[in-house]
Order: sequence, then structure tokens, then C-alpha cells
Amino acid sequence: MTENGNTPINVYEKYEWKHKTVVAGVEWKNPVGTASGTFQLAACRWFYDVSQMGAISTKGVSPVPWEGNPGPRTAESPAGMVNAVGLQNPGVDHYLVDELPKLKELGATVVTNVAGHSDDDYAQVVAKLADSPADMLEINVSCPNVSHGGMSVGTDPVALSRLIGHLRKLTSKPMIVKLSPNVTDIATIARAAAEAGADALSLINTLVGMRIDIRTGEPIISNRTGGVSGPAIFPIALGFVWRVRQALPDIPIIGIGGIDSGEKALEFLYAGANAVEVGAAALYDPTAPIRVARELDDLLDSRPELAAKLAAGETWR
Repeated sequence: MTENGNTPINVYEKYEWKHKTVVAGVEWKNPVGTASGTFQLAACRWFYDVSQMGAISTKGVSPVPWEGNPGPRTAESPAGMVNAVGLQNPGVDHYLVDELPKLKELGATVVTNVAGHSDDDYAQVVAKLADSPADMLEINVSCPNVSHGGMSVGTDPVALSRLIGHLRKLTSKPMIVKLSPNVTDIATIARAAAEAGADALSLINTLVGMRIDIRTGEPIISNRTGGVSGPAIFPIALGFVWRVRQALPDIPIIGIGGIDSGEKALEFLYAGANAVEVGAAALYDPTAPIRVARELDDLLDSRPELAAKLAAGETWR
């Protein structure tokens, strides 16, 4: 798929977006971004111009290279998948000299996802990104955290508040906190993040689940459990966004979970999101994010009141 052996021939050519959004003061060309862990520049650039996305949320970046979990790492599930990749990545130093410069050179709005196994891990990454060209930081608080007894820091409002408060002092960049759905009261967690200095929230991360190999009676994934994503979690994610918006009427929200069409993205916007990210759908259709963005752009034509609110950094709710 090349013109001269080197240049990508994109399935979706450049497009004049009609409806933008604003998230924590950052203008997105449209309300659709890629979800962290489901986008790879080297692959996706062959299918569409990545600068056309509202934003590109990159794979989680850690202070040093992480190898991730042993295989098998993924398993199919009804209307979705289970994965325990383990946030494999080459580390923040490599990211700063490789992927981030390439994305910015292409003109993309970049949301850098930050991962860590301890508060110090997060702090190291955020400090190195503080003066980088990344447009926003997305703090993934669903990682197992050694300074929090191996539990996700995103399940404890006190630990979360402490972490975000510390990171807030290290950067002036807009900081998104990506929330886990594996909690009893999402509103309490969301409020803790907001009060500690989060500029926006993204939700939801994956739900905990597993599959069993009935030939052996053992879990398919080596990690035993993994994160469930895909269309099956769409109504759950929508409900979480609704609840957080009711509890926190002013903070920007990015909706994530099971979005594979412009119509589903629109539901998130009506639930109170400022923007959405497309994740699992891109694993079987690399063009899903740009397709959803195009579909949503057309749907917003007949919804001028919603479109105007998004363009002003406001929401429907």
C-alpha cells in the first residue's frame, strides 16, 4: 500500500472537521481520540493520517522498559476480549526520542499515558515529560502499585489524592486521570482525583475478568485474570460516565468503553462526556478511530446545540 515504496496510501484522506471539542483547555480537532494501548504509530499511519484524530493517546509509558506479562496475554470473550499484556513498553527515555517527536512532527495532538508500579515511578515519568511537547498527560492509576500493597492506587481515594497531589507539583501540563471501574463508588474516586489537581478524567479502564480453557480446566491467560474490553462493556462505561458527570458537573470527562460507531460515541456525549476514545475496536479494525470520528462529525450536524457546547468546552449535562 504505497505510492513509491515508502509513502503510505491512507484509506481515509484529509478531512475538514466541522465539530471540534475542548478538553481541559486543549482543543481537539474532533471529539474522538485513540485509547491508550490500542494505537501503534508504525501500523496505524498506513491506514489513516493520525494527525486527523482529535487526539492520540499513546501506550502507557514507564520510567524504565517493561517487558510485560508472559504469554498467553489475550483471550476472546463474547462481544469483547480479555488482555493482560502488562503495559509492555520501551520506557520514557525511548518515548521522548522516538514516538513523541514523530507524532508531533505529523501534527498530532498527543496525550501521553503514564504508568507506574509505585508513586515514585509515576513521578519519574511525569518529571521527564514536564517540558516535553506532549499536549496532555493521562495518568493510568489502574496499575498494581507496590507502594499501595499491590492494589491499584485508583481504588483508594486517599492514596489517589496523595499521588495526584504530588504529580500536580511536577507539571503544568493538563493532567487527565484514567479511572478504574473496579471500585465500589466511582464518584468518590473521581472527586478525590479532581480535588487533588486533575484537570480531566478518562473512564473507564478495563474491567477484571478471565476465560478458562475447558480442555485443561486452567485460565487461558498466564496472568490468570485480565482486563475486559470491547462492546460488552459499553453500557457499563456509559453508566460510569453518567454517574461521574452527575457528581462532578464541571470537570472535563473523556468516555471510553466499547465505542465502535459514531452513534455510540454520541451516547457518551449525551451522558456528559466532552470527548471519547476508541480502543478495542481498533484491534480488529485499525481504521475504527477515524471512522467513528467521521460518523460522529456527521451526526453532530443535526445537533447544533450539543456541537456548540463541545466547541466551547462545555457538555450536554
